[in-house]
Amino acid sequence: MPGFDPGIPTLSMASYPSESSEPDDPLLMEPEWTELLWFVAHCRPRSEKKLAEFCVEQGYEHRLPVYRSVKTYVRKRVVFEKPLFPGYLFARVEKRHRQMLVQNRYVANLLDVPDQAEFVGQLDDIYRALDAQVEIQVCPEIKAGLQVRIKSGPLRGMEAWVESRAKMSDVHLRLDFIGQAVVAKIQADDLELI
Repeated sequence: MPGFDPGIPTLSMASYPSESSEPDDPLLMEPEWTELLWFVAHCRPRSEKKLAEFCVEQGYEHRLPVYRSVKTYVRKRVVFEKPLFPGYLFARVEKRHRQMLVQNRYVANLLDVPDQAEFVGQLDDIYRALDAQVEIQVCPEIKAGLQVRIKSGPLRGMEAWVESRAKMSDVHLRLDFIGQAVVAKIQADDLELI
């Protein structure tokens, strides 16, 4: 054979699929692993803000609703920002990063949110109430009552639930997934039954 030299070994250039493809490359992953999902982090005691800092460092979208609390000392007044839902932080991450949250030292448990759209809507309602600076307070649990729509004011169009044993002006903005709610003080004239 012309050009063939038996003294030089031939190399096989067969191509085989690599079994060790890079798992962190989003282009090589299944689409459901890169989907952004909301998770509820049940935090260890007094670590919500530390977990929020971790989320910022990692570039994770998160929400930690807070309210202002004023403490008066002998010579000064101090304003604190306290978590509206103590023990909870809400994070939106790709499913593949879920384990990073679970393994964080500030997280006691990470809960999956089955109805993402409802959760986001309820969380947005609570933030809207916080932004409107209406008086709010946390309710320990959701009570059965009348569902209402707010007719006027900064929360117009929002749907809420009236606590059955409280005044008509106390309405609940619910976050069903964690079984909690906040109460906004709304004039009874501004409410209509749904």
